[in-house]
Parts: sequence; structure tokens; C-alpha cells
Amino acid sequence: MSPPAVHVLAVAAHPDDVEQTCGGTLIRMAEKGYRTAILDLTAGEAGTRGSSEERAAEAAQAAAIMLVAERRNAGLPDARLENTFAAKLRIAAEIRELRPQVVILPYWQARHPDHYRCSELGYEACFLAGLRKLEIEGEPHRPRKILYASIYADVKPSFVVDISAQFERRLQALLRYRSQYADRAGESGLFPREEEVAERIRAAARAYGMAIDARYGEPFVVKETMSVDDIARLDVKSI
Repeated sequence: MSPPAVHVLAVAAHPDDVEQTCGGTLIRMAEKGYRTAILDLTAGEAGTRGSSEERAAEAAQAAAIMLVAERRNAGLPDARLENTFAAKLRIAAEIRELRPQVVILPYWQARHPDHYRCSELGYEACFLAGLRKLEIEGEPHRPRKILYASIYADVKPSFVVDISAQFERRLQALLRYRSQYADRAGESGLFPREEEVAERIRAAARAYGMAIDARYGEPFVVKETMSVDDIARLDVKSI
């Protein structure tokens, strides 16, 4: 089997989704020496604020802050993501080329249709990428692990990553999207102020951090049962 081009690939519907849900984890993994990547499925072109060109520039800046080795865009239509075979092939081709060991997807239930469609598309593309006779280029490849970023889902996480040392950098990356979060005259009441956005992000990360005796955390769900090698070294005290 060929070695991975990247170790961890985060797949998201829009630029800035990763920064909100698992950016701290990507930073932590990069700091440990792993190669990380992001695949944004759309350019966010249907959003009320900003243009696709603005968001592309902001996404590149945010990726640099998060120490991401590579950030790509699948060019699928914003606000119109559909679970089609063609869309899955587009993502599967990226998976074959990047060969990630771990893929991070959005949680499979969400308010925004693009987010849960992204979860469906990402999972099914991971499966299809391993089919030898699939009509796309590249060697067959399936990630070893699929994680679901669940910070906006009202579910108990399978585990939480301590991002205490990475949180401020993650917040800096998110607020790099000036087209989305900068305060603008005449928009009072339409969008939360930048200060409020930062407060919300900090509060959510603080809540999950407290669950693992850390300052800040990011939650994830896995569908399979996880194995423990040494019960004497389990983290987080029971009492």
C-alpha cells in the first residue's frame, strides 16, 4: 500500500466550517508532525456575505495559520449539494490522491442541508475510493478511520481532543474570514458581532474542555466501538 500523502483530511461543505468544528485538532496534529489537509466542497458562493474570491483568499490564510499542508476545493455548488454519483466520484478522486489515514466529516445531522449532505457524500466517497474498478484515476484507497466533528450536535461525544494550547490559533484562523465575521455598518441585528462570534466559539470549546479536565476541547463521534489497550492509563478522573 502506498504511504499517505496526508495523515488527516477534514472534509467540509464551506470555507470556515473546519475552523469552527475541528480546526484546533488539525493544528494539534500538525504540531505533532502529521500532514493535514482540508477539502472544502464548495466556495461558499451562495452566502449572504462576501464573494467566492474573497472566501478563497481567506481560506488560504486560515489554512496557513492552522499549519495545514494542503487545502483544496471540490468546486461543487453551494446551497445545492446533492448526493449524486458524480459528486461522490469527485470527492473519491481527492481521497485517492491524498490517501489520508483519517478523515474528519461533519456530524450526519445538521440544520444546514449542505452540512449533512457533506457528511453523506464524504462517507460514501471514502467507500467508493476503495473500489478497484471505480472509473476514476489513482490507486484504490480507503481511510482507516472516519471521525465526525460534533461540536454543533446535541450528542454525547465518543471522545474530546484537548485543544487548550491550540484554541487561540484556531480562533485567529476563523476570524481571518473578514467577509463573514467583521462588523459592518448597517447590518446591526442581521449578523452577530465579531466579539459575539468569538465568545460563542470560546464558550463551546470551554464546555467540552471542562468535560475532560482541560481548558478547551473539540468533540468527535465515531460509529464503531473503540478499543482500549491499557485501562490503568485511561485519561480523565472518574471521581
